[in-house]
Amino acid sequence: MKLDIAKFDVKSLDENNIKEIKVRLDELYILLEKYDNAYYQNDDSMISDAEYDELKNEGLALEKILKDYNASINVGQVDLFGGDSSSSAEKVLGYDKIGKKVGAKVVKAGFSKITLPVSMLSLGNIYNEEDLRDFVSRIEKDLIGKKFGKDFQVIAEPKIDGLGFSARYKLDEKSGMMVYDWASTRGDGQVGEDITLNLKTISDDILPKKFKAPEGMTSVELRGEVYIDTKDFEELNARQEEKGEKVFSTPRNAAAGSLRQLDVSVTAKRPLKLFVYTYGEVNGKNSFDGGDSEAVNYWSSQDEFLEFAKANGFAVCSDVIIEGRSLTFDSSSVSELLEFYEFILENRYKIPFDIDGMVYKVADLESQFKLGFVARAPRWAMAHKFPAEKAMTKVEEITLQVGRTGVITPVAELDPVNMGGVIVSRATLHNFDEIDRLDVRVGDVVLIERAGDVIPKVLEVKLDKREEGSEKFVRPEVCPVCGTKLARKKDGEVALRCTNLNCPAQILAKLKYFVSKAAFNIDGLSIKQLESFYKKAWLKSCVDVFRLGQYRDDMIKLDGFGLKSVEKLFASIDASRKISLDRFIYALAIPQVGAATSRLLAEKFETLDALKEASFNELVSIEGIGDLMAEDIIAYFHNEDSLSQINELLSEVEVMIQERGADVNAENPMFDKSVVFTGTLQKMGRKEAQEKARELLGAKPQGSVSAKTDFLVYGASAGSKLKKAQDLGVITLTEDEFFEMVEKYS
Repeated sequence: MKLDIAKFDVKSLDENNIKEIKVRLDELYILLEKYDNAYYQNDDSMISDAEYDELKNEGLALEKILKDYNASINVGQVDLFGGDSSSSAEKVLGYDKIGKKVGAKVVKAGFSKITLPVSMLSLGNIYNEEDLRDFVSRIEKDLIGKKFGKDFQVIAEPKIDGLGFSARYKLDEKSGMMVYDWASTRGDGQVGEDITLNLKTISDDILPKKFKAPEGMTSVELRGEVYIDTKDFEELNARQEEKGEKVFSTPRNAAAGSLRQLDVSVTAKRPLKLFVYTYGEVNGKNSFDGGDSEAVNYWSSQDEFLEFAKANGFAVCSDVIIEGRSLTFDSSSVSELLEFYEFILENRYKIPFDIDGMVYKVADLESQFKLGFVARAPRWAMAHKFPAEKAMTKVEEITLQVGRTGVITPVAELDPVNMGGVIVSRATLHNFDEIDRLDVRVGDVVLIERAGDVIPKVLEVKLDKREEGSEKFVRPEVCPVCGTKLARKKDGEVALRCTNLNCPAQILAKLKYFVSKAAFNIDGLSIKQLESFYKKAWLKSCVDVFRLGQYRDDMIKLDGFGLKSVEKLFASIDASRKISLDRFIYALAIPQVGAATSRLLAEKFETLDALKEASFNELVSIEGIGDLMAEDIIAYFHNEDSLSQINELLSEVEVMIQERGADVNAENPMFDKSVVFTGTLQKMGRKEAQEKARELLGAKPQGSVSAKTDFLVYGASAGSKLKKAQDLGVITLTEDEFFEMVEKYS
């Protein structure tokens, strides 16, 4: 459970506080180790960058509290436990792991290790104007009275979202050339993976394998970031999907996975690019060891280093021009640095590769040496992260999506943008009234928002960036798939619908819904396979899924299929022939009835026959079911086509009687009460927690907070739902308090 940092003051800490902090730090160490290993060793982002940063920052803050506490004991100034501090208070040791950690240890089989001559450290983060002003003020204070104290410059560079590397070159005395020697990943900052052959596959146009040696230079480590640009990423994923191979979640993961291949020929086929942005060891000496650094013999500033790299054929980010401006900028003015940050943020969608913030560095190298380092990061550089929830991008197209109930939903197809580690390429426009309200047009630059698990949505159009000649969006009159005239189901309803129940788009949407995890949970039927089987007339309706056996021999001959995959598919189909009532209800795709409502209906009526006969009053008496939803449910079960579909399904599957957990203790506070989960839970996912609440406590999980909500359980990053619950007087529980209740009553 996330701790409230504000409540801990070094002068008033007691033994319970110390224990609480240590317990939380132990939890954070386990979590961050898991996420670091997934990210650095397996090229997998288990959580978003924003969620990771929140956990790490909490850990750093708690470690600082313990560090300050230790210092107070050392000087004997604070008697925390009511006695002589030397005997009553003990130093807290071993709780400084986050502050010292960089990357993750190298464990991938097949790669040898390289010990980096100079550590590759990470950067501290800043998130707002106040943090930036603090950073610049600290620099100014530390440099006052020294050579560069009054006119230092800070250079701002884009923070490339890729995989860090270090490449060493050494002098070939015969030719006078610096020749590519070895290359390594960041690893844990001290020991990385040997990627010498892999990096060597990258084009000489951006990573020369040799260059003319400057006078006196015998060796140099050049460092940077390997990435895949956004267009290449889309094309790579399309090829991966066609071949039935792994599809990458982000360009960063694609770049890391491509570079860290044991088979170098695979790396060579991937569209890897890179930028060089700094250096490590020079002439066999640590380039950051102070005044005798070899680096200052070649460059006096970061600008000069970038010019050196560019002149020798290396790709550098300062070469990229957006709206007539370079991606690098230097100034001593905080307001100018902020203006540049905002410029890059607003034009981020035009940059052909992913960045997740800006990096500020003191430009002068001698000043860098004077400022030095803390445990894991330089004191002369910081990363200014972009906000995770909002971003600007361009509307490439407005498409129309036909849902399983025929509702036409307009969707903004976007120039892909990285939002907190998640690539967003589509955003809902909800309905045509919303398009009119926003006046969204193809080619517009828009601000989009992605909050929690919500589908990204368009917040506003940047009218000052609108292209000349843009045309207003025209509402469709017919279905984009089958051509049927669109209509509204009821007077006053916003949604336009395709009324053709045989519309291919509706059938495919229903099939996809039918085989999903929340319904019949059938593995091996992707949307592409469903489309293929539909075109072959193997699937005309949902019940045909259970009759695919007649096409088994033909299926084995299809591209992407084989005996093993076909056997796996039919094993999954057979396993789904026994299904719980709530999942069966969900699979029927009744308008407005999702997974939570399906569960409520199943628990209330227990059998399908009882549900079919449910009255309007019985339905609206259920928490969470309103008049319109009740009308849709009754209409569905009184429709001849729907009943015919159900009867066909019942000839193929067995629906189990729904039972509430037999061992549920009805005396527990959550029994038969509505509960909402929000935020990031540490012990398990939200869906799993909902199942525990339902099965072990007899609770009724809901998706949104209302005046009828009884409990809200919250984890990290809890936002508007928590505030609304508090405003409504709903009982709120932390994650730990919820699991204490589960343990007590189950």
